[in-house]
Amino acid sequence: MRRADGIALAFLAALAVASPLRAERPVLAPAPAVDAVPARKLETAIFAGGCYWGVEGLFSHVRGVRLAVSGFAGGPRGRRVDYEQVSQGDTGFAEAVRVTYDPRQVSYGTLLRIFFSVIADPTTLDYQGPDHGTQYRSALFPLNAGQDRAARAYLAQLGQSGLWRDPIVTRIEGFTGFQDADRHHQDFLTKNPRHPYIQRWDMPKLAALKAMFPAFYSDRPSA
Repeated sequence: MRRADGIALAFLAALAVASPLRAERPVLAPAPAVDAVPARKLETAIFAGGCYWGVEGLFSHVRGVRLAVSGFAGGPRGRRVDYEQVSQGDTGFAEAVRVTYDPRQVSYGTLLRIFFSVIADPTTLDYQGPDHGTQYRSALFPLNAGQDRAARAYLAQLGQSGLWRDPIVTRIEGFTGFQDADRHHQDFLTKNPRHPYIQRWDMPKLAALKAMFPAFYSDRPSA
């Protein structure tokens, strides 16, 4: 789904209101059996899971997350792209979010658990909710050996959990860099809580985050 400005954005908002669809069903994923050992006071993780408005918005409400930034990951190293290019679905990039977190408050494994419980469905190939295309795939981009080991172990754990009828299709991809999206796309949920897209697809996920992970939920979003 294209989220353009002006007339196109108004048209899409009307479609969101008219659509009978709702956000994906939350699933309480298991606690990770393998976690990454932190090496720094602040760690960074990269997640792709559909429209970055919701991914960024939900992670910003996780206690211990210091910064969540919308952007692009997964494409060729060194290539510069923008939202319009990525929206074509043929660049190799995915809408993604860079999460900076305090591992003393929340671990990489817990972020994975939250991601698959209330943010992204790991069984939908190249789409999440109403957004279809490779740019909306669910993917993890480990930044070190510990994250890679934890991510692979957790995807295997999800596959063995029996919580989903369909197979797990979330990808683990090599990290080739991260590009920030423009300012309009940053903190979109926080700035536009009544936007029809946010209301239909992301606010139910935020409510699920608060209900399912009260110890990790923060009413006040991070920067």
